[in-house]
Amino acid sequence: MRTRKDIKMLMYTMLAMLFGTFLLAFTYYHINFQNHLSEGGFMGLALLGKYTLDIPPALSMLLMDIPVLVIAWFLKGRKFILNTMIASGMFTFFYAMMERYSPLVIDLNHNLLVAAILSGILTGFGAGIVLRFGGATGGDDAISVLVSEWSGMKVGTAFFLMDAVVLLLSLFYMPLIETLYTILAVSIAGQMITITATYGLVKKPARVQRNKVTRTAPQSVGGR
Repeated sequence: MRTRKDIKMLMYTMLAMLFGTFLLAFTYYHINFQNHLSEGGFMGLALLGKYTLDIPPALSMLLMDIPVLVIAWFLKGRKFILNTMIASGMFTFFYAMMERYSPLVIDLNHNLLVAAILSGILTGFGAGIVLRFGGATGGDDAISVLVSEWSGMKVGTAFFLMDAVVLLLSLFYMPLIETLYTILAVSIAGQMITITATYGLVKKPARVQRNKVTRTAPQSVGGR
């Protein structure tokens, strides 16, 4: 039975992921999409599949997400997968609503450097919040988390490497300049993800007791 503390923590987690996914959707639509920055991760692969094999992006995204989430279920547990499904649903909903109803236009086509910096900071912060509270926004994010835990590299570095590889492949159909600015954006996002997801959570090394027995100078413990 859930206690009042458990319910408060659950509400806090959901609100945090709500904010994180809203920020991600806002940035992807109003900064990336409106200023023609390309995409990394599974979305970038889905667009590549559409360009080369004419596979619908929605289908390819689903085919990539399902096996990754099944594997993550066994490696990360049910709570992580449920949070990921919730965060993914939130992101999809917010993005669809903005795409359909938002009147806001942020035109930075003549200053893609500013667009890349804003995109990196905001998407990194949003994704970092979701990760900090035990979820991810899709199968590609889940892969980055698993790679980070398996290899010991920073989670933001894992995000950046995966996105950068996909973006380099995207050169088959995307202009070079926009792809390079997007790589800058994901490199900034990677740093922001690491800072947001891990700040204040790094475990401190255990302190060595001053009265610990040593091999060279035996002492009585506690001085009694």
